[in-house]
Amino acid sequence: MTGTGRRRPGVGQRVRHRLRLAAAWTADYAYVARWQVQGFLRREDPAAYREPAHGIPRREPVVLIPGVYEDWQLLRPLAAALAAQGHPVHTVKTLGYNRGRIDEMARRVEHYLASAGLEDAVIVAHSKGGLIGKRVLLGAEGKRIRRMVAVNTPFSGSPYARYFLIPSIRAFSPRNALLRSLQASLEANARITSVYAAFDPHIPGGSRLDGARNIQLESMGHFRPLGDPELHRLVVRELADPEP
Repeated sequence: MTGTGRRRPGVGQRVRHRLRLAAAWTADYAYVARWQVQGFLRREDPAAYREPAHGIPRREPVVLIPGVYEDWQLLRPLAAALAAQGHPVHTVKTLGYNRGRIDEMARRVEHYLASAGLEDAVIVAHSKGGLIGKRVLLGAEGKRIRRMVAVNTPFSGSPYARYFLIPSIRAFSPRNALLRSLQASLEANARITSVYAAFDPHIPGGSRLDGARNIQLESMGHFRPLGDPELHRLVVRELADPEP
């Protein structure tokens, strides 16, 4: 027994827990590999999600922002779920595979918002996309955005980022100046819902954000939750809520 009166997990429990996490990690990479290959081989036109199906009431527009080294194709399951509920879904083609600096990618989203004339829109973002979305909320075009739902976003960075030489990954270091500036800017947090997996191998510190609505999923992984119907229903419910 420990000093608090609680029994420590046995060796068998710890081994089973680690095996479960390893399996979740493997499944996560298998998921993203499958979707990346599928997205490359079968390029869908995002305009297919721009208009709601006949007879479905039109709701506020949604702007998808993917994570680093992702394009909108990885978010297709979410796009389909949102379009089925009447949300016109917009993608920002100039983001490409989202390898640029967060502030530069935010400017591209801002340009799209202005050129498309979007108002009272919602951002639905994954990973780095949530950092870009927060930067947009804090900028001049933030008035066009009602709220943001971010999935597995490293709002506090990831300690793993420091081991990478690639600038697009090192930008997630908790020591990064831009990331720290976004952390210190709290005024947009009330308009953000941060949704995160029970276990995210890329963000060991989690995606909880002070002042935001924080929701933990039962599913595990950094990428796999994007295809989880639980996440789709949750995002639809969040967008239906009139108040962040």
